[in-house]
Amino acid sequence: MSTAVARRRIGYRWTVCALLFAVTTVNYIDRQVLGILAPTLQHELHWSESAYGDVVSWFSLVYAFGFLLAGRWLDRVGVRRGFAVAVVAWSVAAIAHAFARTTAGFSAARALLGLGESANFPGAIKTVAEWFPKRERALATGIFNAGTNTGAILTPLLVPWIVLRWGWQWAFIATGSLGFLWLVLWLALYRSPETHPRVTPDELAHIRSDPDEEADSTVPWIRLLGVRQTWAFAVGKLLADPIWWFYLYWLPKFLDSTYGIKLAHVALPLIVVYLVADAGSVGGGWLSSVLIKRGWTVNRARKTAMLAMALLIVPTALAPLAGSMWAAVAIVSVAAAAHQAWSANVYTLASDMFPRAAVGSVVGIGAFAGAMGGVLFQRVTGRILEANGNDYTPIFIICGLAYVSAWTIIHFLAPRLEPATTR
Repeated sequence: MSTAVARRRIGYRWTVCALLFAVTTVNYIDRQVLGILAPTLQHELHWSESAYGDVVSWFSLVYAFGFLLAGRWLDRVGVRRGFAVAVVAWSVAAIAHAFARTTAGFSAARALLGLGESANFPGAIKTVAEWFPKRERALATGIFNAGTNTGAILTPLLVPWIVLRWGWQWAFIATGSLGFLWLVLWLALYRSPETHPRVTPDELAHIRSDPDEEADSTVPWIRLLGVRQTWAFAVGKLLADPIWWFYLYWLPKFLDSTYGIKLAHVALPLIVVYLVADAGSVGGGWLSSVLIKRGWTVNRARKTAMLAMALLIVPTALAPLAGSMWAAVAIVSVAAAAHQAWSANVYTLASDMFPRAAVGSVVGIGAFAGAMGGVLFQRVTGRILEANGNDYTPIFIICGLAYVSAWTIIHFLAPRLEPATTR
């Protein structure tokens, strides 16, 4: 009896959140395999720094345009069908890396992976908006977004072990197959809240408890682009997302070139970075949710949490000057945790300011901006490193200042996080 009561109190919406966490973990495993193997593949395929930067930028470029399509498409077809198609697409693309032998082949595989993976975050944010009231969304977003760090932790554990036994091709095949396992669970467990047999009337009333929540029809892009709230969200992604991708794709190379950390020993420092980042992802969403429950306005709670994280990231500029590998790892770990806390709150801004029917499109627009920033940053990073002899200092200075700049612009564009007028 007590177990049944506890289950009702927890609610099925947290099972849905667990599914989102799992798919985000798979998403980042598939995404990060290339970063772990970068030194190995560069040696085997004779890539320059700029060539590697160009290869990974193809993911970001197609990912950016895929976001625009994915957000609109998910608003039309729904997340159950949309996620299923997307996971199949990116799993096939991840496996395709195993059969690439040239820079062009890897670029094509990265582009296809970017197209499929572009649906993950618009789909997850839209799912959270459908399953959670506003006061719980930052926490739910923080939980599923922690899958990015979990994926980044598992990848350096799995990939070297697979490579040293069976070769780098099997690293792509084995990790790319994980999406199909998740797909079985998704199709078996997911339905919309209104039609799901495991959702009680009490839980459905809780999910729909926001009095001002709207259920509008799809909002045209031109109308979304005409409001400041869309641009506020886009700036939060434009200036922060490229920094996270820099950690994902270049951190193993930074540790290799600066401290001589090779494939067999790269797991431990990366695990430390992303374990700390996991705590930041959940903690950032928890912080603003707790502040709201204590009576703070959504605007004050979100902005306070985001500003605190932006200030924690500023010391990242000192990472290349650290006296030891572990000192650099400590600095980057704090920055990665603060980024994830920032990200949990920025994602929630979309559902704070827009009706559910527009959330997928708004997230798609913002993520497009972030990915296009990533394209530029990846290409510039490779060329800076070639020009200055692998000195990462100017790149880390940009990383340290990006979030404070983003917070300032967001506050200017959306000083009260007021709901956007989309009619």
